[in-house]
Amino acid sequence: MRVIRIDDLSLPELADFTQLTDVALRRVREPAEGLYLAESPKVITRALATGHRPRALLIVEEWLPSIALLLADYPDVPVYVGAPAQLEQLTGFNMHRGALASMHRPEPLDPEELLRTSTRVVVLEDLADHTNVGAVFRSAAALGVDAVLLTPGCADPLYRRAVRVSMGAVLQVPWARLPDWREAGPLFRETGYELTAFALRDDAQDLAEFVEDIPEKLALMFGTEGPGLTKRALASASSSVVIPMEHGVDSLNVATAAALALWAVRTGDQRAAK
Repeated sequence: MRVIRIDDLSLPELADFTQLTDVALRRVREPAEGLYLAESPKVITRALATGHRPRALLIVEEWLPSIALLLADYPDVPVYVGAPAQLEQLTGFNMHRGALASMHRPEPLDPEELLRTSTRVVVLEDLADHTNVGAVFRSAAALGVDAVLLTPGCADPLYRRAVRVSMGAVLQVPWARLPDWREAGPLFRETGYELTAFALRDDAQDLAEFVEDIPEKLALMFGTEGPGLTKRALASASSSVVIPMEHGVDSLNVATAAALALWAVRTGDQRAAK
């Protein structure tokens, strides 16, 4: 390993790890510079197992033995070691997970190819909260979703918080960005999907009834927190589904709703396969 003990926080080589608490800046910088951050040895392990390549690591001393095993195939990757106070000053937060890796961002996948090779997909329209994006990916991985499709305005799944909340699932579940709805709507129809919107509509079908007869190729679509799905998204959908509520509650957090819906679809699929 190329172990480098930090004695100067202004080193240009540490630029990947600076200003990490400035969300607006990092959302622009990371895709533009072709990187993302994997936080904690567990997430770094998943990133490497997926075939993603590390650029550099930032760790506290106690993690050196574990990192040495992880980086056996990457002897030239620099590993910057510092005291906890140094790393907090550099990154802007307390690195209590002990390790942070700057990874090369993988090449974007083709949404049409993902749709053609999948049968169960999730569509996220303009979700702004990285925590919700990460939570949906974690549910998608756990409940057997083939792929996740994101609209252009959706938060970055490879942003540090999304990766962390997903426990690395964003590195395991294939995902791609959709074009705008003028192209995305026909794309779902051409690849044989029933694009199903989760929305509070008068004509929406109860989820329990919907999963009694699930289409062969299904795309479950969820909208952003608050406003929900846009008119264009709803116009592109071929059906609508709702999770019935009680006690005056009108909706669930989007990540919770997605988890319930995916579990119901998985259960319906298992029932149909018997």
